[in-house]
Amino acid sequence: MPMIVPPLPDPVSFVDARVGDRGPALLALADGTVYAGRAFGAEVAAGGDLVVNTSQTGYQEVCTDPSYAGQVVVMTYPLIGNHGRVFADDQSERPWLRALVVAHATAAITDAAAQLAALLRDRGIAAIAGVDTRSLARHLRTHGSGRAIVTAPGETDRDSAIAAARAVPRWEDEDFVDLVSPESPREVGAGEDGPLVAIVDFGLKSSIVRDLRERGARVLILPHTATPADVLTPDIHGVVLSPGPGDPARLAGPVALARAVIADGRPLLGICLGHQIVGRAAGAETRRLRFGHHGANHPVRDELLGTVQVTAQNHEVTVDAATLPADSGFRVSQVNLNDGSVEGLRHVTLPIETVQYHPEGAPGPLDALAVFDRFVAAAREHAGAR
Repeated sequence: MPMIVPPLPDPVSFVDARVGDRGPALLALADGTVYAGRAFGAEVAAGGDLVVNTSQTGYQEVCTDPSYAGQVVVMTYPLIGNHGRVFADDQSERPWLRALVVAHATAAITDAAAQLAALLRDRGIAAIAGVDTRSLARHLRTHGSGRAIVTAPGETDRDSAIAAARAVPRWEDEDFVDLVSPESPREVGAGEDGPLVAIVDFGLKSSIVRDLRERGARVLILPHTATPADVLTPDIHGVVLSPGPGDPARLAGPVALARAVIADGRPLLGICLGHQIVGRAAGAETRRLRFGHHGANHPVRDELLGTVQVTAQNHEVTVDAATLPADSGFRVSQVNLNDGSVEGLRHVTLPIETVQYHPEGAPGPLDALAVFDRFVAAAREHAGAR
């Protein structure tokens, strides 16, 4: 029998009057669990892989982060919307998540265009409030990630909603990188001095470009279909494999590209999905985590330095340390203190580093920015050596 979870008890409303309630809706999970609530996004139904994010702020950046493509994102912090949207902080040109789930949709601003709800409605993203998101987080921690759907306003038939959730394609079976990656190259900082860094865009966040530019690098953004011939030209002094959505086991082409960059030996930085791609290129296997890492409070220890930093993360997959070949030249450099999973790799002789987390930390934390310092310094050294 389906488990029905009622809306949160609230004396007023789950949706601030300045946001505007769109009517009753359901969040239905493929395991038969149903949460009742109120719609406040676009008036559509949408389904995907259900994930929990523990950030208290940064929901604008979460919504516009391409690595959330295909996912229904649950924010555990109870008040979402208190901060208005700063357009310059968008991480890409549009939101990529399928739907947003919150306890209370709030608005501390009067400018409707700057509200989170406007971002969602303008781009056709479903959203539901009134869900006990902490109860839902506990449910996912117990049962693992799964598929879910947010119904359109007024669609409250529970059996139909559960059937729709069960019809959502599996996350592992979808090609999200092809959806989010650009079709053509783009250069930022052309004509300036500084090392030229090529970023292969599997779902790039704008803050990564910003952080590289702040350190004096010129940036050439390439689509995910880039080949070794595109990336390993003499004028490129370093390569970044960007974050992005989806399962690296589907990405044979990018893994082959990473293998070619490793063989070439020039500076290479892999971030999140890029880290997983480098791990597979090094000969390791990747596996899916039970419910992934999503949020801005994940502690990571550097195995060489002994330091701990708090990081922002969004991923479903981890590199399996036990499968990393001893003769690959790579060593596990950082680990997650919550579950011991791999958070970084370093090559013992080459200027190659990867991190599973998001060092750009948009909106934060900023503990891990030294990753960019090391990479740009290596690219500058490579440029001077040629």
